[in-house]
Amino acid sequence: MKIVVIDDDPTGSQTVHGCLLLLRWDVDVLRHGLRHPSPLLFVLANTRALPTTAAAERNREIAAALDEALLAECLTRRDVLLVSRGDSTLRGHGVLEPDTLQQAFGPFDATFHVPAFLEGGRTTVNGVHLLNGEPVHKSSFARDRLFGYRTSDLAAWLEEKSHGRIVAETVARLSLAALESDRDLLKEWLFSLQGNQPVVVDATRPEHLEALGWAIVQLHGSKRFLFRSAASLLNGLANAAPASLGPQLLSPRELADGRRCDAIGRPMPGLVMVGSHVPLADQQLECLLKEPRCRGIELPVHLVYRVLEGGSPDLLLDDLEQQWQQQIRTSISAKLTPVIYTSRGELCFGSDSASQLRRMHFGMDLARLMARLVGSIALELGYVISKGGITTGVFLEEGLGVPLVHLQGQLMPGLSAVKARDLLVVTCPGNLGNSRTLIEAWKLVEN
Repeated sequence: MKIVVIDDDPTGSQTVHGCLLLLRWDVDVLRHGLRHPSPLLFVLANTRALPTTAAAERNREIAAALDEALLAECLTRRDVLLVSRGDSTLRGHGVLEPDTLQQAFGPFDATFHVPAFLEGGRTTVNGVHLLNGEPVHKSSFARDRLFGYRTSDLAAWLEEKSHGRIVAETVARLSLAALESDRDLLKEWLFSLQGNQPVVVDATRPEHLEALGWAIVQLHGSKRFLFRSAASLLNGLANAAPASLGPQLLSPRELADGRRCDAIGRPMPGLVMVGSHVPLADQQLECLLKEPRCRGIELPVHLVYRVLEGGSPDLLLDDLEQQWQQQIRTSISAKLTPVIYTSRGELCFGSDSASQLRRMHFGMDLARLMARLVGSIALELGYVISKGGITTGVFLEEGLGVPLVHLQGQLMPGLSAVKARDLLVVTCPGNLGNSRTLIEAWKLVEN
């Protein structure tokens, strides 16, 4: 059994280790991933950065390639447990993507919605999703300009996001009591599901997801289930699998020691880039920029937008990129860590679909700009800390040009460390931690 995770940005591996993260999904790369001994395989689809039509098409594309790879490896769909990994604060295409996978890789007996991310204070109780004990719709994440929502009740959220196609009253609920009761009864209840029944799952402790993982694995082969989940469920599934994850082999200190050194053994300089625009990212950036050994290099969003929308954008942007590259090298020469960040706040786009599409395209343009800047000096760096999942994904795929990376483990809770072209890359999710998380990660690697 292989747990294949189609991840809508590269932060879904923030609770696991020792597996491959695929940045491409051509058949040969997927076959390589299927042969890897880990029970987990991530496909970094980056669909949270895409509009609905493109996100659906990418899921269909991955499903079709996965079918080909399975056939080539003499496997079938029943050898795969498919997870559509989404954000624990309910942003993203949370209904569209599992619907698309049901059509492209189904049929499934049920789709489980499990947004609990226990390591980050996201829990679900009585079908209501909470952030540090408060309904998540009261948080800043619910006011996301692209993926906002009005309710924390997951059944009602499904109805809202499906535009009424999923009726809240038809959604099944898997309660804490059911997850804490006799596991054989849990297995019987799961076995009774059919017809792609939507199910919302409560969870406040790892034991709840471990119980669900055990029952799912027990039924593997006799039932086909699909999951839309945050990262925590992956531990419950992988640890119940025949080839479980096991302990992380490298300690955080050993992961930090993966910083690249030069030919005579001296640690090479590092760089931090911040693309995320959630309020927590603003706080973490502000804290980091107070550190005397860091130097901020701001990419003015309004200026970049004017250049891209005006005449001769390639020529003008190339001039700007050269200026920013010089600032990066000047900082490094002064033995300071350059912190590249997009100016805070967001551009005002309209609320119509065309405006939202422009917003998404511009967000990807910014991520590609940062990827080019850092990718151009990657050989001179020992590590990169990247704040924001889309920022990381574009950097790995386009800035470094790698087809896959090996997830070594977690530098800090929720902060994944990978090696790409011998460069240590640490992902700091936009919505994770407190105001000091980013600076603590930097100190751990830098020192």
